[in-house]
Amino acid sequence: MQRIGVAVGETGIGVAHPLATIAAKSGRERFESIRALIEEWQPVLLVVGLPTHADGTAHAMTARALRFARQLEGRFGLPVTCCDERHTTQDAELALRGAGVRGRAGRTVRDRVAAQLILQAYLDHRLAT
Repeated sequence: MQRIGVAVGETGIGVAHPLATIAAKSGRERFESIRALIEEWQPVLLVVGLPTHADGTAHAMTARALRFARQLEGRFGLPVTCCDERHTTQDAELALRGAGVRGRAGRTVRDRVAAQLILQAYLDHRLAT
């Protein structure tokens, strides 16, 4: 995982917002950045995007995401759930282009917008059930 998009959500109204992109070079740096965000935002749940093939079957990154989810739960003691992330990066790119954000500026925020889409899908599903 080279970059991790981060979003925050308001469970009461079911709205997700893009927050940050973590681009740490090592696992230690990555978890330190996550720890700082957890301390600042005090979430009650973490949602991890689960990458799969277009047909929903697992691939190599699926196992890495599941391992990352287990590491988060173990390190921070928060419940972690996984949510389908199919097409979120492409959807984020389309949304950014539609807003006139292109090139380097778009790449800078793409992962956090994709995280927002993943979290929004989770919140929408949670509110619907």
